[in-house]
Amino acid sequence: MKEDILIIENLKSRVKDLEEVFEILNEEELSKEVEGIDKILKEREIEIFFDNKYDKGNAVISVYAGAGGKDAEEWAKMIFRMYQRYCETKKFKMEIIDESLGEAGEGLKSVTFSLTGKYAYGFLRREAGVHRLVRISPYSAQKLRHTSFALVEVLPEIEEGEIEINSDDLRVDFYKSSGPGGQYVNKRESAVRITHIPSGIVVTCQTERSQGKNKETAMKVLLARLYTYNLEKAEKELSNIKGDKVSASWGNQIRSYVLHPYKMVKDLRTDVETSQVERVLDGELDQFIESEIKI
Repeated sequence: MKEDILIIENLKSRVKDLEEVFEILNEEELSKEVEGIDKILKEREIEIFFDNKYDKGNAVISVYAGAGGKDAEEWAKMIFRMYQRYCETKKFKMEIIDESLGEAGEGLKSVTFSLTGKYAYGFLRREAGVHRLVRISPYSAQKLRHTSFALVEVLPEIEEGEIEINSDDLRVDFYKSSGPGGQYVNKRESAVRITHIPSGIVVTCQTERSQGKNKETAMKVLLARLYTYNLEKAEKELSNIKGDKVSASWGNQIRSYVLHPYKMVKDLRTDVETSQVERVLDGELDQFIESEIKI
């Protein structure tokens, strides 16, 4: 009996507290509160699907221009900008590790950058693959339609000690930075190139002024690439045993962006599509990424 009375009194107290809250908050404030709760619930729902060992951690992403000269290099730059905008909305910290500019300083041949933030790898790891662009080439005097490709590589940040590397297997070279950074960077051999001889993996870093810092960053990228290399090697061996056919990486198109003769972005894995191409290229990737996560 006493327990029932206590429960009733507790409920009355909570109702009274809620009534006071409703009196204080106006309709607009309540709407904001509800939106905030919905956002939190949506984030928690998405996190359920983060089942990879490294999903909660940071990421290293590279974007490479495919064949096609200036068109492909500009497409790589557009992809990089798209991820920049997306990461701004997620509050991820982005730092460029290595950058190779296109012809005459326009576009990008390649760029590698790190992302620091909760679930950075979890949100973006499924973006790895080939992204295809169809548009009227701005470099075509005849205004011809052109198809360009960019390859996106997404790696997890691997802690030292998780992968053993024999120092004898590494070749470390220092050279002058070729990217932006001013006369100070270009006069000194601060850029670092590390080659892992057994796998043939080569990583570079040239954005820091210190050789030591560039080498440290390059080693982080090497660890991440070795992790992926070992994973793919194991999967390939398993596929050979099963007799599965492994398609070439450049055949793994994950998303198509069409600017002409119509406007459409379509994910080829989930069939999610939108005609709001400009918004997508400005970083509005949630509808695609959330669908990918739930596959």
